[in-house]
Amino acid sequence: MTAPLQNNLKTAAIRNHAAPTAVGRRPVRGKHLALLCLLPFALFFFAFQIAPLLWVTVNSLNTPEGWGLTNFQKIFGSKFYLQAIKHSLQISFWSSLFGIVIAILGSYSLRQVDSRLRDFVMAFSNMTSNFAGVPLAFAFVILLGFNGALTILLKQAGIIEDFNLYSKNGLIVLYTYFQIPLGVLLLYPAFDALREDWRESAALLGAGTWSYWRFIGLPVLTPALLGTFVILLANALGAYATVYYLTTGNFNVLPIRIAAMISGDISLDPHMASALAMVLVGLMGVITVVHQVLLKRSYHASR
Repeated sequence: MTAPLQNNLKTAAIRNHAAPTAVGRRPVRGKHLALLCLLPFALFFFAFQIAPLLWVTVNSLNTPEGWGLTNFQKIFGSKFYLQAIKHSLQISFWSSLFGIVIAILGSYSLRQVDSRLRDFVMAFSNMTSNFAGVPLAFAFVILLGFNGALTILLKQAGIIEDFNLYSKNGLIVLYTYFQIPLGVLLLYPAFDALREDWRESAALLGAGTWSYWRFIGLPVLTPALLGTFVILLANALGAYATVYYLTTGNFNVLPIRIAAMISGDISLDPHMASALAMVLVGLMGVITVVHQVLLKRSYHASR
């Protein structure tokens, strides 16, 4: 074997031996770079999510008598606070239920219409999903207040005798309004998972519309429906500005009670406010756990 050929073989062997090391180092560098890029987000998340939650948790256990569960005992032993929890859950549940039903119908209908109308409705939904707080409360007072334009028209038409926007039912209507656009934005992409040939195949096999939605459509959409419902619940449970400016803080829901205890001159009690906030966090935790259990059941049932 000639000397040039031996040198070429040695060079090739060295390259083949060194290649895995170089390839093996690139993923390590990529991971380090990814972790470095993730660091600002992690710091931001800890500073504005984890740290405040820890602070609220610690303060919820602080009482004038010392550390303990006294604040939570007062909450669950008081009819006033239990009423706030009940009202928050009722308004959140019914507004989320009505909102997601209307959002399902709206999202499915958007799939069947012209693209220009679809784009307009989606843009409008994106805009109205951020229409909340004082402007929304003011708009509903003009429309559905005691002397609102729509209230007077419905009374003259004999459709309703009376409507109290400032009651629990009125708040459910108000909450449902800002739940619908958010539900449409979240559910509209989920309908991409339904393929048209599935419907055609089901029809060829003799399945009707109800059978198609029961055995194909709804099982496919179940994860998106449950996830959207949980998001709508969280959106309603934490709503504060709209209900405050509509009822001037006189309706008994958890966000109003929490705000009253950290900004009120008479009932200033930040530790009790922290305990109520932890109750709100606990409610969302229970809802999230139930959501995960239902997701697992739907996953196993669809297999």
